[in-house]
Parts: sequence; C-alpha cells; structure tokens
Amino acid sequence: MIKRNLLVMGLAVMLSACGFHLRGTGTNELAIKELDLSARNAYGETVTQLRDVLKSNGVNVHAGAPYKLVLTNEAETQRAASYAGSGRSVEYELQTQLFYDIQGSNNTVLMSDKLEVQKIYVHDGNNITGSGQEATQLRKEMRRDLVQKMVLRLQLLNPAQLDELQAKADDRARAEAAALEAAQRAQDAQPQQSPLEIPAN
Repeated sequence: MIKRNLLVMGLAVMLSACGFHLRGTGTNELAIKELDLSARNAYGETVTQLRDVLKSNGVNVHAGAPYKLVLTNEAETQRAASYAGSGRSVEYELQTQLFYDIQGSNNTVLMSDKLEVQKIYVHDGNNITGSGQEATQLRKEMRRDLVQKMVLRLQLLNPAQLDELQAKADDRARAEAAALEAAQRAQDAQPQQSPLEIPAN
C-alpha cells in the first residue's frame, strides 16, 4: 500500500514538472480578477459549476463587479447520426450550445458569442436503461467541457480590452443620443401647419 502511494505521488510530481495540470485545479490564471455572473437559470448546474471554477481560479465573483458575464441561453439537441449495424441500435449526436453576453456599465453589451460541444453515443434498443444512463453521463461531461471552454474564452480577455470595448460602446451611445437630439430639434424647428378652416355657408 505504501509503495503504491509513493508511486502515485512520484507520478504526480513528474507530471507537474512537465507542465501537466488537471482541469479545474486552479492553475489557469485569468487576467480578469473580478466578474459578475448570472444566467437565465440562476440555480442551474452550468452557472453553478462555472462560478465554482472561476472562484478556484482566483476570480472574485460578485454583484458589484465592473463587468458581467450573462449566460443568456443553453440549448440541448439530439439527432440520429447513423445506424450502428443492428436494426435497433442508433448512433445519436448530442449537442449543447451556450450563448453568452459580456456586459459593462449600464448593462451595455460589449460582446456576444456562443460555445458548443458535441458527443456521439450508441443507443441500444435492447438496453434502453443503460443507453439512457450513458446519455445522462455524456450530458454531464459536455457541461464540464462547456465550463472549461468558457474559462478558456475568458483567459483571452483582459481588463484593458474590456475597458476599450466599454469606451467604444459609450462613444456609440453618445453619437446615437446626439443624432436623436438633432433629429428632434429639426422636427421642432419645422413650422406646424394650422388646421384648415372651412368657411361657413
């Protein structure tokens, strides 16, 4: 037993020395150190897992953060990919898409994008229970993959980039407001037509 434990510890040291890290172990450094996080399903598994992973990676997830990650929609689909030999066995492709926004001040949308993952499993008509359990397990794995992809996507961002996007959004908002004000002034400056007077007989 002691020898086996020593062997496992030795392998762990060797792998870490080579730069290998388990996913979600807090080794992925993010430049964004604080972030608000919300989802349509506020207590769903995806947003819960993502919040935990962000915190484990040193991100302060709180409501007063300057930028907000909003998981706007999570869509799961399933389609038959091919028949796997037996007349009652079918290969199904499972797909999950995660749509998200990153918002700045005043809930201004700075960017919108989506992530997606796919997996294929064989549905055995002779073992419906086992096939259903496999599909459920794959969905869990796909959710973990989505969370990891979201963290990797966030790793590509830094506060300076978000500040620049916010500045551009503010410039657009000011330009639109100025255009609306100019249009209103032009409309107000036009003389209003008097109602037609119909002469009395």
